Amino acid sequence: MANSSKNDVEGDVETNFGFRRVPKSEHAGLVSSVFESVADRYDVMNDLMSGGLHRLWKQALIDWINPQPGMRLIDVAGGTGDVTFRFLENLDNSSDDNTAHQATICDPNNAMLKVAQTRALDKGFVRGIEFVEAPAEELPLENRSADVCTISFGLRNVTDRVAGLAEMHRILDFGGRFFCLEFSPAVAPILEPLYETYSNRVLPWLGEHVAGDREAYEYLVESIRRFPEPGALITEMEAAGFSKIQHRTMSGGIVAIHSGWRL
Repeated sequence: MANSSKNDVEGDVETNFGFRRVPKSEHAGLVSSVFESVADRYDVMNDLMSGGLHRLWKQALIDWINPQPGMRLIDVAGGTGDVTFRFLENLDNSSDDNTAHQATICDPNNAMLKVAQTRALDKGFVRGIEFVEAPAEELPLENRSADVCTISFGLRNVTDRVAGLAEMHRILDFGGRFFCLEFSPAVAPILEPLYETYSNRVLPWLGEHVAGDREAYEYLVESIRRFPEPGALITEMEAAGFSKIQHRTMSGGIVAIHSGWRL
């Protein structure tokens, strides 16, 4: 399958928006418009699109992180807060010690953050959780301010992936760990025909009839096709400074979790 084109290097004036080439200056706005249009139905659509599998993928991510009290999480492109809330729910929430809750959700889209804030209140998370409106490439956070940095189903939407990975490396403390959960184009050959049909026909139909935005879910499919395969992403992470990189694939290669350390 197609990966990022040879033009996707630092300094280019264009980048991919799905299968289209667009000016980098326009990319963030185009992505933001996609998520603004689906923010209030985003969680429902995740269940419909994945048949609920996204819950297992996110739990696998949390299991790998193994949250501990006092651990500082920064969830980049955190959207409506799924990963952050799972992280917090895995801590000992019976403790009155505020160090048990140190989480920051960063997302460039205000509509998604508003949904996350509402969900946090509904779940009773009123302390030790922050919401920051910012893109992955320009995180307004201190150096070494996280023990764990996650990005889930968001890296493919980052305009400048090189800059985004560098920023996530910067905010990690020494000995901190980065995790990326993302769709992968490296689907097992036996699944590929069915996956192609589902992606090209079913997902846009769901987008049109449930979320009311067919184009948003056509972009979703295209962005997955343009995302690097696991080996190529490992190379990008190494260039950003991450060490001891590992990756795991799930569901026949449909998704992958990459992890890397800041040493």
